[in-house]
Amino acid sequence: MSESRPGSADGGAGSGGVRGEDEVVDLCSELIRIDSSNYGDHSGPGERAAAEYVAEKLAEVGLEPQIFESHPGRASVVARVEGVDRSRPGLLIHGHTDVVPANADDWTVHPFSGEVADGCVWGRGAVDMKDMDAMTLAVIRDRLRSGRKPPRDIVLAFLADEEAGGTFGAKHLVAEHPDLFEGVTEGIGEVGGFSFTVNDDLRLYLIETAEKGMHWMRLTVDGTAGHGSMTNKDNAITELCEAVGRLGRHEFPVRVTKSVRGFLDELSDALGTELDPEDMESTLAKLGGIAKMIGTTLRNSAAPTMLGAGYKVNVIPGQATAHVDGRFLPGYEDEFLADLDRILGPRVKRESLHTDKAVETDFDGALVDAMQRALVAEDPGARAVPYMLSGGTDAKSFDDLGIRCFGFAPLRLPPELDFAGMFHGVDERVPVDGLRFGVRVLDRFIEHS
Repeated sequence: MSESRPGSADGGAGSGGVRGEDEVVDLCSELIRIDSSNYGDHSGPGERAAAEYVAEKLAEVGLEPQIFESHPGRASVVARVEGVDRSRPGLLIHGHTDVVPANADDWTVHPFSGEVADGCVWGRGAVDMKDMDAMTLAVIRDRLRSGRKPPRDIVLAFLADEEAGGTFGAKHLVAEHPDLFEGVTEGIGEVGGFSFTVNDDLRLYLIETAEKGMHWMRLTVDGTAGHGSMTNKDNAITELCEAVGRLGRHEFPVRVTKSVRGFLDELSDALGTELDPEDMESTLAKLGGIAKMIGTTLRNSAAPTMLGAGYKVNVIPGQATAHVDGRFLPGYEDEFLADLDRILGPRVKRESLHTDKAVETDFDGALVDAMQRALVAEDPGARAVPYMLSGGTDAKSFDDLGIRCFGFAPLRLPPELDFAGMFHGVDERVPVDGLRFGVRVLDRFIEHS
């Protein structure tokens, strides 16, 4: 691990300059142009470049950002913004700078071009999550240029490795440098605060209050190796495929947590109709593009993702493997694991590769009120509602420090945009107007948080 402090450049707090709302598009484009693809191993030179970019932008307005490198190239940035009342608990604003890889041949524009076209900023990370990184930078830079201290201390964390579980980013900082977050009790991060249009006069803004837990696993079946031309009743591939088929087709029971119940109640009220979580088809039909995000928050899930066996067409291998992405609801991990073992059967060995807990918090308190007020001030038709994320974020790591985390990266989106499909998808893009809206909302939120 190495640590460094970039020197402060010209243009400290109060020096004037471009307003955050006008700067955010350039910041987002420039961040996207840094290829910080995370391949799930020790590589990550783009994360170091992104960290240096962020640190420079923070140093320009008088902060003293620190770069922490947990492994060569795997770099995160942390800075503390002093608030007016330093006796109050601090607020964490966290984002990650790594992105999932992208194949340029599949895209309309180059995924690392940061091109601005058709009213959007295009590229890998545009919604996951260099948009929020850019909005955070724009707001903080604008506030410090104009001498507007936040009401309380804000800790900014721009993190490596979120896309592979956070081992080299948030988990490293929480384990090795917990003092960086001293006094912080609440935080905001990605995948929340985006709009779902009910009608012209009402938009629900989904605030993430919960995340499913994670079990990435390898399944192994040992059998009897032999010649492919001979009968073999102990074929590892056959046994494994039958087990994987059972798992992939299994429908786990509906389990409605408090976050999901809160979302369904709010949506029922907004639509003027009762939604039945047991009637998934009818419920999801009313959700449009976000159905894929909401649908999996009603059940545990286990998706087979990889298969491996054999080395020659006429040789029956003695072993076959599969990989599964398992996700469980808050409070239902034990049930999930018991169901897995029952479905897979005694021949299948289940090995854990990466696990992370589920988290859930209540949708109440002063921070939630500040979100609602900031949204309504910029969109009179806004209503903040809780929801559960089917995946996971770095909030899981900060929860270990007792920090109460929400997903709040505010974006007002056009109704026709398939926002859920943008995550890890082809032609990822974020509306320019949405970025500007997000800057205004975040600025108001910070002022009243």
